[in-house]
Amino acid sequence: MTAAIAQEVAAPQRVEVTGSRIRQVDLETAQPIQILNQEQIQKTGLVTVGDVLNNLSSAGAPDFSRSGSLTSNTEAGGQYVSLRNLGANRLLVLVDGKRWTQTVAGYTDLSTIPSAMIERMEILKDGASSIYGSDAIAGVINIILKKNMQGGQLSIYNGQNEKNDGKNKDYSLTYGAGDDKASLMFGLSHTEQGRVGTQTRDITRFQNGPAHPFDGLGAGPWGRIAPVNPANGGALTSAAAGGFNRYLNHTGSFDGSGVGADSRNPANYHTNSSAIQEDKYNSTQDMDLLSPNKLDTLFVKGEIALPKDMRLKTTAMYSQRQSLRQIAGYPLQSTSQNNYKVYVDKDSYYNPYGNQVAGAGLGQDLFFQRRTIELPRVTDNENRTLHIDAALEGDFTVRDLPWNWSVGYNHNKVSGTATDTGNINLLNLKQALGPSFMNASGVVQCGTAANPIGLASCTPFNILGGPSASTPEALAFVNTTGTKTYGSTINSAVADLAGELFQLPAGAVGLAVGLEHREVKGSDVPDQFSQSGYSTNLSGQATYGRYTVREAYAELNIPVLKAQPFAELLSFNLATRHSDYSNFGVTNNSKASFMYKPVKDVLFRGTWAEGFRAPTLDDIAGGGSQSFDTFTDPCDTRFGEAARNPAVQARCATGFGGVTGTPVNYRQLQQAGGAITSASGTQSLVAFNSGAGNEFLTPETAVTKTIGFVYSPSFVPGLSVGLDWYNIKIDNRITAIGAEYVVDECYIQGNANFCNSLRRDPANGNLTALSRGNANLGEMETEGLDLAISYRLPRTAYGQFGFRNETSYTDKFRTRSGADQDWAEYVGDYFYNRVKSNTSIDWSLGNWNATWGFRYYSPVKDQCWDVEALIECNMPNVETASFGTGANKLGSVTIHDLSVGYKTSWDGRFLFGINNVFDKSPRIVYSSQASASKIDADQLLDRFFYVRYTQNF
Repeated sequence: MTAAIAQEVAAPQRVEVTGSRIRQVDLETAQPIQILNQEQIQKTGLVTVGDVLNNLSSAGAPDFSRSGSLTSNTEAGGQYVSLRNLGANRLLVLVDGKRWTQTVAGYTDLSTIPSAMIERMEILKDGASSIYGSDAIAGVINIILKKNMQGGQLSIYNGQNEKNDGKNKDYSLTYGAGDDKASLMFGLSHTEQGRVGTQTRDITRFQNGPAHPFDGLGAGPWGRIAPVNPANGGALTSAAAGGFNRYLNHTGSFDGSGVGADSRNPANYHTNSSAIQEDKYNSTQDMDLLSPNKLDTLFVKGEIALPKDMRLKTTAMYSQRQSLRQIAGYPLQSTSQNNYKVYVDKDSYYNPYGNQVAGAGLGQDLFFQRRTIELPRVTDNENRTLHIDAALEGDFTVRDLPWNWSVGYNHNKVSGTATDTGNINLLNLKQALGPSFMNASGVVQCGTAANPIGLASCTPFNILGGPSASTPEALAFVNTTGTKTYGSTINSAVADLAGELFQLPAGAVGLAVGLEHREVKGSDVPDQFSQSGYSTNLSGQATYGRYTVREAYAELNIPVLKAQPFAELLSFNLATRHSDYSNFGVTNNSKASFMYKPVKDVLFRGTWAEGFRAPTLDDIAGGGSQSFDTFTDPCDTRFGEAARNPAVQARCATGFGGVTGTPVNYRQLQQAGGAITSASGTQSLVAFNSGAGNEFLTPETAVTKTIGFVYSPSFVPGLSVGLDWYNIKIDNRITAIGAEYVVDECYIQGNANFCNSLRRDPANGNLTALSRGNANLGEMETEGLDLAISYRLPRTAYGQFGFRNETSYTDKFRTRSGADQDWAEYVGDYFYNRVKSNTSIDWSLGNWNATWGFRYYSPVKDQCWDVEALIECNMPNVETASFGTGANKLGSVTIHDLSVGYKTSWDGRFLFGINNVFDKSPRIVYSSQASASKIDADQLLDRFFYVRYTQNF
């Protein structure tokens, strides 16, 4: 009886809610927070945290995804969430309230956190830099891990697409033991996401979809030849100047399966023409549509009670992720690296215009081009993540008012090695295409008969003969293996103190203060050969960086009114944070929020918050690298903006910002030759320079405003409706500028500052140089509404039903590069949906339960295939699209998912599900982020089936 009475009068537990450091009994907050528990996570049928969060209605398209096989940075293979489309590096990720690992570019890979270890996820859709510091502009995701267990749990998951690919697996084992004085829990997990290739579906077999199979074909695998142009070392294709442009005869088509003619015979070549589809290559067939990856994780968590109401808590987690990505062989040509050009030597045995064919002294060096499809480029990225934290915390009272304190240390480390094969060693290639002869044994040998090079030292390469003429020895000789190492380490020491200062009639005034010292250091180092520029691997320089930050914060919660007429509750929360960075100086950020309940059923809330994002190590110290960027030249007189906008046409023709003007009827060329065939553009003909750091960058600053209400009518138990308005404005934004952005700013926006790095070929007008890096560039603003509805219906004889809906409406998403520039509005363009909505209907009866969910995406405007010919262009006159005049409106998309669960009598549970029940095919989207194919990468390819079994013991 005594024990029962003691429990009844025990004080309610005070807890810390994401967005505040003050522990409190009331879980209602002034900030909008969405919570996903473990059951909801499992019912999605998804195995990774990143996939689950990227399906939120408030999440935009991820910065990097498995569909981006051309992504070459260290983030490739990871998973990242872009809340409100503001970018994953403007979202702070916490685990148990502590900062998680970040790459040198400031991205947190959510795939490294195993979903099996999660108790719940709290998504704060509000700025919180005053509480947590840098990066918390779009919001905060706080992943709460399981605290303790009594016994164990085994979970087995398997799923795959209807086409028998994309096989996903998830196995986990967790076990815990202990009591109030000491507890220990550990977990093991293994997760796989299987590869999806392009050839299994008609919609993905070609880059631009089944309606345009021949458009987007790249350089072919057979030799194209021309004399060397003495003016610039390129191809001399002008017949009037004594040149030619010829391509090897061959059987087969653009799949590369044919046989080439004798490449030494000049008669076996025909005039090269972009109209001959058989001479091109469908590089999409060699690329990953969705790249595979594996993740293994070891997790340990412990807690022990100490004297004086103290506790020692520690968490350790180690994850190892291996991700593979494959793209087609390199589109090799003599000028692949401008600083080290390679030709077919006039004394090469395989030169059809060389001395050994044309006669001594009559030979000439040849410019060549051909894709080395025999050597697809494969990158193996092994990423290792280590997190260790330890905290000593305790409770005490002052004047019978509760206080708590904590001191801790957090260690986060990301390290990895990316190994790539399939690129060409240009030093060896020059030898392989240099002088060679047939020796007395009938073997072609490097060197000359007078000065031979040993067969073990050099292997001649009949590069013009194509795949059918290649030998394993020659391919091995010119192939190169590149290795890049990278890492980032964040060490933090923190101290926090929180409690109640004094009591007011409406409640206790709460205070939280704290200090933090954080050191950030990292590197991204290509191997020396890749840095040298003697490889077709995109050359880049090393990144090294380090900075420290000292911070102090204070938060005050003031209850003003409680249980008064027309004021059931009124409280204010104030917070401020001072940050001192070693690299750029001091920044201060504050926040003010309120909660007001006129009656018990209605809560009004609002926030005004300052935020900031400090430049990352990559922003300020990035070494930069070469990049073949895909873009549409606005000066193209058929598909560029110059075709419709006289002002742009004038800037292009006459020259603007110091850039050479383009010829009359200028056309942007493809790598395979010929002009572009749609507004989706093509890859650059030469490698541009990208990603160089800028040590003069200063932090982004932001102001977030929210106001909303929550209505929970007492006369309808279980019903809750919430509506929140938000506005986020970012100034001084740090952005990695893309090639499309640079040329559009120069010619479409008329901003001459962006023309400085551009160079054009004076003969044909195509871009021969473009540099893009990081800059503090103007403003970004987004505004919209979030609607949340949940209703738990009364239990009936037919079971318990529940309804949940999360809807995000975006009214504004715009950027501009300067105060004197016009805003570029993106809302309604792919992938900036105006409305995204997730709805689920839950049912349970006895041991059975089921969930029917559907995801809605509003219509979007995509780039037209051809504005003038009105091909896939139903809005030819629209001028509000971010990509220029003319758009193709794509209808809304609704995807349905179903899961059914059953609890067994032996404490097990089966869960079976189908995602995309009605087999909704992905759309063709010419603005797609997918590298291999122009499909909507955010949609499922077809039905996805999965089953999970969970056993407790």
